[in-house]
Amino acid sequence: MMIVTRALKKFWKTQYKLSSKLLKKINSRSSFGFSLIELLVVVAILGVLSSIGVLAYNGYVSGTKKKSAENIMQQIALAQQEEYSSYGSYFSNSDVCDQSTTEEIGTNLFDSAGYIDRDRIGYDFCALSSGSTFTIHAKSIKTDCEMSLDSSNNFTKC
Repeated sequence: MMIVTRALKKFWKTQYKLSSKLLKKINSRSSFGFSLIELLVVVAILGVLSSIGVLAYNGYVSGTKKKSAENIMQQIALAQQEEYSSYGSYFSNSDVCDQSTTEEIGTNLFDSAGYIDRDRIGYDFCALSSGSTFTIHAKSIKTDCEMSLDSSNNFTKC
């Protein structure tokens, strides 16, 4: 029993010496802040995560604008059907889509030049008709994306 007690005393003494040496070594440092390398690693990780987030967000926004343009084209097609029922012909303005043709569609088919918010949607619209058929075109303001919808509800997407 006495041998075990001596062994335990010796063990605790060595542990105490070890921990006191470790404490002295830690306390000898002037500050407990982060090193420059650690901060650079954190900044790099945050940069990678934020760039992934921005790319995902931009993809989401462009997809939403494209879907909004498709919905507006469907509304124009319905207005074209109403125009044909009322006047016996489809509305037609130009084969070049720009701000003026978009406003003209709004004025003639929806009674409001600002009905289609081209800045929010990001597309210009134009309508062509030939006899008993029509085609609606949408052209992106910023990219080269062009879509069309004909009187048979056939979509051509970019």
